[in-house]
Amino acid sequence: MNLRVETRKPREGVAVIALSGEVDVYTSPRVKQEIVDLLNAGTTKLVVDLSGVEYLDSTGLGVLIGGLKRARERDGDLKLVCDNLRILRIFEITGLTKIFDIYRNESEALEKV
Repeated sequence: MNLRVETRKPREGVAVIALSGEVDVYTSPRVKQEIVDLLNAGTTKLVVDLSGVEYLDSTGLGVLIGGLKRARERDGDLKLVCDNLRILRIFEITGLTKIFDIYRNESEALEKV
């Protein structure tokens, strides 16, 4: 399975990165580059939509953690959208629900960003 990355900007300074497929050791660099490019271009409030993600490994988690850190260094933030219980369970098991703000849908996340 490949990874599809679609980015849009619903308003100034905010970007939604919708991922679908697998986020793993092979596809994570693409996600990292998208986050870095947005932050370098001045978009510091990011929403990463994981609704279409079928598989997420530790490399993918590392990219999301790094993205959150980079965003906060620029006085921004990175919120997650996840309605897949299997993917959400990964965040719960690893304790990352304490680090990330995770929402059930994009509109909830955009209200908080």
